[in-house]
Amino acid sequence: MTEPVLSVRNLKVEFATRRESLRAIDGISFDIAKGEVLGVVGESGAGKSVTGLAVIGLIDPPGRIAGGEIRLSGLRIDDLPPEEMRKIRGKRIGMIFQDPLTSLNPLYRIGDQIVETIKTHTSLSDSFARKRAIDLLAEVGIPAPDKRIDGYPHEFSGGMRQRVVIALALCAEPELIIADEPTTALDVSVQAQIIALIKRLGRDHGTAVMLVTHDMGVIAETCDRVAVMYSGRIAEIGPVQEVIRNPLHPYAKGLMGAIPTLAGDAHRLIQIPGAMPRLSAIPRGCPFNPRCAQAFERCTIERPEPIRKDTQAVACHLFDVTESAA
Repeated sequence: MTEPVLSVRNLKVEFATRRESLRAIDGISFDIAKGEVLGVVGESGAGKSVTGLAVIGLIDPPGRIAGGEIRLSGLRIDDLPPEEMRKIRGKRIGMIFQDPLTSLNPLYRIGDQIVETIKTHTSLSDSFARKRAIDLLAEVGIPAPDKRIDGYPHEFSGGMRQRVVIALALCAEPELIIADEPTTALDVSVQAQIIALIKRLGRDHGTAVMLVTHDMGVIAETCDRVAVMYSGRIAEIGPVQEVIRNPLHPYAKGLMGAIPTLAGDAHRLIQIPGAMPRLSAIPRGCPFNPRCAQAFERCTIERPEPIRKDTQAVACHLFDVTESAA
């Protein structure tokens, strides 16, 4: 087995308030291999984006990493000083944010921003950095890149701005890219193009990608594996086709059952009752137990740990063989 590009072990993230510390991420573990796309999916408030921010070292006070380890190609990065983490961020880890307008400075030309990023992380001269920027714009599908490189962000459409942000993330040929809802603000046809572009990153560059989204369609089209998050924990993780066709966790079943199909059957979509709990009111035991039709007494007392079932891992007492045998 080759070493994973990203290895997260028992990660905990807390946010301090006047009364108490609220745990947003509660002991999650996962790996991403070279060239692999891992999807992280769940409702708003599940902890998807916070996980990505923790990996890239952008958890701002009063938030903090309260436990666990994050390793990038074997190097532990969660305890690095800020100046050391800045060297890794952008060079070894790239970030694609949801809204490209927040990632691009409206006062500077697109080319200037890409060239500056390239020169920050490499030793290329101005002319070679500009040529590299043009090549990157061409790679992400910007037409006439030698002319568009001198345009300003407002002169690009939403889809084209997102392509520019992806080019920025690729500047230093990072080992890992974290994409946080990269297709949310785009129309369906542009979404498909961005999805194809992200898939190509892993294939052509060997880049590991962590794709954060709430859209199961994007997950199904893009990812190799998927982690279903609920209330700061991973409820289920496994190969994307296995999780979609045969979800194990009741929450994952609810998510998959809420996806409309083109089969034409008249069955109603599954509806998950209730809502994601607030950080200050996470239930004891399994956090999903108040919304779960299959919950039993143990679910309200004891937190379930991940249980391996073939290629999937599920955090659910229903799959505890020792409990069933008893």
